[in-house]
Amino acid sequence: MPKILHSRHNDIFLQKLKDTRTSKRLRQRDLADLLGRHQGLVSKVERGERRLDVIELRDWLTALEIDFIEFLSELHAELAPHGTAGLRVLRRNSPRSSPP
Repeated sequence: MPKILHSRHNDIFLQKLKDTRTSKRLRQRDLADLLGRHQGLVSKVERGERRLDVIELRDWLTALEIDFIEFLSELHAELAPHGTAGLRVLRRNSPRSSPP
């Protein structure tokens, strides 16, 4: 079965996170120490078993000395060739809120 859009996008995101860590020559344990967390958390995130919320992502990137906005901009550019068709369907089918 082919991967759905969100899976491909998430795979790209996770690879970018891992590449960012390894480009700094850090092991998972090193990043975990910088974050004050366990190595297992870093492993689970990089394998896609646990997601990061936006605040955790910001902390993660700060620990790696990576600019949050620059990372997101680069990620956006990397995701663009993979389309957004699935996102349009979600928007079209989502309930509309009434104006205040």
